[in-house]
Amino acid sequence: MTMSMTINRERVAVIGGGSWGTALASRLAANGHDTLLWAYEAELVAEINSSHTNSLFLPGIKLHPALVCTSDLQEAVSGRGLILLVTPVQVMRGVLKQLAPIIPADAIIANASKGIELETLLTVSQVCTELLGDNTLSRYVALSGPTFAREVAEGLPSLIVAASRSEASARRVQAAFSCPALRVYTNSDVIGVELGGAVKNVIAIAAGICDGLGFGHNARAALITRGLAEMNRLGQAMQAQAATFSGLAGMGDLVLTCTGDLSRNRTVGFKLGQGQRLAEILAEMRMVAEGVKSAESIYHLSRRLGVEMPIVEKTYQILHEDKPARQAVTELMARDLKAEG
Repeated sequence: MTMSMTINRERVAVIGGGSWGTALASRLAANGHDTLLWAYEAELVAEINSSHTNSLFLPGIKLHPALVCTSDLQEAVSGRGLILLVTPVQVMRGVLKQLAPIIPADAIIANASKGIELETLLTVSQVCTELLGDNTLSRYVALSGPTFAREVAEGLPSLIVAASRSEASARRVQAAFSCPALRVYTNSDVIGVELGGAVKNVIAIAAGICDGLGFGHNARAALITRGLAEMNRLGQAMQAQAATFSGLAGMGDLVLTCTGDLSRNRTVGFKLGQGQRLAEILAEMRMVAEGVKSAESIYHLSRRLGVEMPIVEKTYQILHEDKPARQAVTELMARDLKAEG
């Protein structure tokens, strides 16, 4: 027996024309929603509208022809019932300040970006609450999971989580994105989903460093496992649910980002392990590797909360204090012996 599902057509604004924002916007348009993508670069707006491609961030991918792009924030959000934020986390506050007076009061605000704001050590839901008011949490949805933008844009099978304190808000986002190529689960643990998405990028840099140093599969598997333990410890300190970290937004995203060749964060780590300087690596990259900034914000957050995160600490030292990668791994291996936990 097959189940049919009635799709309610949404009017959606997607804020951010990078690879992930473009992939999600194209998916929403393909699902039949009236989707308007906001991008900063004027040449990108023109290309998406005329050629239905994004050669800057998703080269070789044909976008859905119904997708429309604009560089006007007011036009992007006017009359939209679902606002999807997909800008880099470190510029999110500036974008939200511009959006605050023009977002429709009843619009669902979903976020698909991953990271912790460096200046304040806040998650995106906390930044939204600060700028848009406490009632924002009832219509805020965190979107995360093991998803490379290119594979979603190609229509390959993918799974994500829509987390909200409001079941109705989570279900609305679930319905908007769900299709045969994209399965969406709901969750109530917003902080846990946000932390999973932020911490996994830092662990992915560490995994890339191990691979770049040629340390083998044993080391990478151990690093992923111990990285998950660090993610869980930080989550417990912030009242997240432990089960979240064994799900798609935790273990699922962690495994993908630590092992997949499309991972920008793993690529940064791999090149560091091979001896390249961070400034050189970042200069070569068009897209943002969120883990570089998140290593700094999560390191300081862990210190503030008194949470032991040795992999995050060593990754921070490699990235921001010029500690040699091989020395950092040696120090991790030489830590005091203890019970697993």
